[in-house]
Parts: sequence; structure tokens; C-alpha cells
Amino acid sequence: MIRKVLFISDHGDPLAPLGSEQAGGQNNYVRQLALALEKEGYAVDVATHWNSMDTPEIEYFGTSCRVIRFAAGKHKFVPKNEMYRLIPEFFDEMSKVLNFNNYDVVHTHYWLSGLIGSFIKQKWNVPWVHTNHSLGIAKKKATGNSEALRLLTEKMILTSADLVVVTTQSERQLIREFITNPAPMKIIPIGVDDAFQSNRPKTTTSPYFAFAGRLQTSKGIYTLLKAFDLLIRDNPEMGHTKLIIAGGSDSCISSKNHLPKSRKLRAAIEGFEHRVKFLGPQNQRQLAQLFTNSVATIVPSHYESFGMVAAEAQACGSPVIASSVGGLQDIVKDGMTGLHVKHKNPRQLAQAMSTLLNNPHLTKKLGRKAASYARQEFNWSVLAHKMIELYKGVSNETKILSTSD
Repeated sequence: MIRKVLFISDHGDPLAPLGSEQAGGQNNYVRQLALALEKEGYAVDVATHWNSMDTPEIEYFGTSCRVIRFAAGKHKFVPKNEMYRLIPEFFDEMSKVLNFNNYDVVHTHYWLSGLIGSFIKQKWNVPWVHTNHSLGIAKKKATGNSEALRLLTEKMILTSADLVVVTTQSERQLIREFITNPAPMKIIPIGVDDAFQSNRPKTTTSPYFAFAGRLQTSKGIYTLLKAFDLLIRDNPEMGHTKLIIAGGSDSCISSKNHLPKSRKLRAAIEGFEHRVKFLGPQNQRQLAQLFTNSVATIVPSHYESFGMVAAEAQACGSPVIASSVGGLQDIVKDGMTGLHVKHKNPRQLAQAMSTLLNNPHLTKKLGRKAASYARQEFNWSVLAHKMIELYKGVSNETKILSTSD
């Protein structure tokens, strides 16, 4: 018998082009997990916001996965920070179209979807699994910005769900600090796309460090640029070493000289512009090539709940130098698959970069271990099997409780 799962990903349409507005890690996670579950005999429906007239109401991907879009009164793009007020209408539309009793499990993604999951649980008692993707308490710790409504809703979700899937040990610990009696939690990391797991040989002899991500302060881009400046000042003999940066929109990067248009970024690379190359947005194949050929990939974020770039780079055999924050502490194994450094510390980051640049034997050793570790730990097939076991457990427990009632 084919089992059916309902994913709710309010603002994260799994078929939205990656890199477009509100299309990032959550969208890709939902899509890849659905396809991995399909290979194990599951049919997955994904409920999401209908944010464009150019997309159909129902759209299939794979053979038994489909996206079902709900306008919730706003048949256009709605920023996720404005989605909360659409939740009642979103839920109302879903209730008219879907028979929730047809699903073995409801799996919600992000706190807004979790609120809808709580409504379904209360009314239909369908087994409910929740994945955070990010946490308000983590955002508060990293930036100082507190969203009272989000924190209150997340507390309700994290105590009411039948099961919470966290991606790292750090996330589980953060929840335990945030809530006295949370729902049961299980760790299942995020998978890495097959594009990052092919055995590519290195095709360049010119050394460079790689960075991939949004060109924002929170991603540590200015820490990295300062560190690279220190690296080349302290090591003038490393005249050919470069820094290659992927990310940002096409409109932010000059196609003529591969330099940013932002005055702040221009000022940050003044004096060593010839050693830095901004590529703009890159697809997965291009990113895989970038990571594979690098000395190391740098992830200097101020905070990451997981650290997808770190997982992808390691799968390519690239050692990762990462800030010792959030999920990066778990995703990158210090001294085994890469190196940890203090966040916002360009001097320590420069020293770590110098260590790998001057020790090719160590760099190769870390790279080999990174590939072996990441390809097992972040394998979608393995993760899908783990998720299925959780679904079965939650489903059986709900049936037992319903019978006892």
C-alpha cells in the first residue's frame, strides 16, 4: 500500500527556481526529501502559497509528488514576514480541497506552516511531524532581534507536535534551553544533492579559497575579506592565491570585471581587487566545481542553523573552515573534515587559511575525510529511510492513543 504524506511549506515552493526570491534551502530540502521518499514508495503532496499567476494550481514532480498551491486571498508574491496574516485563509482553503484523513503523516516546515499543522492536529488528529529550518530564538541570539509572535508560536509548536525533526545536536540543545518540556526530538541532517557527490578530479593548479552565499554581513563576507587581506599581507610569497566568491544577484556583480557594484564591498577589497573574483549566482554543477578545485571552502557566518554550503563543500572533498557557531559546530568536524574558528575574528580565520595553504598534506587528508563523511552523513537515500522510520513510529503511536481514547 502506498503511504501518503502531506508536506506544508507555506512560503517555500519546492519548484521555485533556486536563487529566486524566497527560494533557498527550505525549498530544496522539501523537494529533495519528497523525491527521496517517493523512491521508497511514498506519495507526497506539498501545500504551498500560490505566489505567481505563471504557475498552475497543481504541478507534478517526480511520478507521485505534487505541489498544490493555495492563494489565501493573495494570488501574488507575499514576503514570508507578511504570511502570518494569511494563515487562517490558507488553512480554510486547504480544508476545502484536501481530505487530511487520507494522509498517514502531516510534516510541516517552518513555524508558519507549523501553526497550520497544529490546527490539523487539533481537528483531525493526523500524526504531525515538524521541522524548524530556522528558529526565532537562534535569530535573537545571533542578531539581537526578537520577534515575540514568532517565539510564542514556536513554543506552542515545539511542545504540541508529535515529533520535532532537528538537523543538528546544536539545534536540539537550543530548543531544550528555550523550552522546559519540548516534544520528542530526533536528529536527521539535511541531504546533499547528487551534483556534489561525483568524484571530480581537480582541474586547476592555481590556489584559491571559495565562498558561496549571500553577500550579507550575517554570512561573514566582511570578516572573510578582512581575513584574506591579512593573509596576503602576512604572506607576500602567496602571490597567486585568490579568493573566489559565488553568490549575490546578477544585478549586484559587474559582468565586465567580476567585481561587486556595492560601494561597501568595493571599499572592503580596495588594494587587492585583482585577487578577488565575484562570480554572482551559480548553479549546483558550477558550485560543485568551485568547491572541488579550492584549497578550502570558507563559511564565516555569524550564525547557521545547519550550514548547507559546508555540507555540500565537504561532499566535494573540500576542507571547510567554518565559524564555530550553531549547526556548523556539528556539520564540520574540527581537525577531521575542516577547521573551526571564532566568528567575527578575521585574524584567526587568516591563520586557519594560512595553515591549509602551507600544509598540502593536511589539506588533502582533511578533504578525503570530508568527502567520506559527508557522502554518508548527508545522503538523501539514507536520510529518507530514517525519516520513514520516524513517520511509522509517530503514526503507530497516534493510532494507539486514539484507540485508548
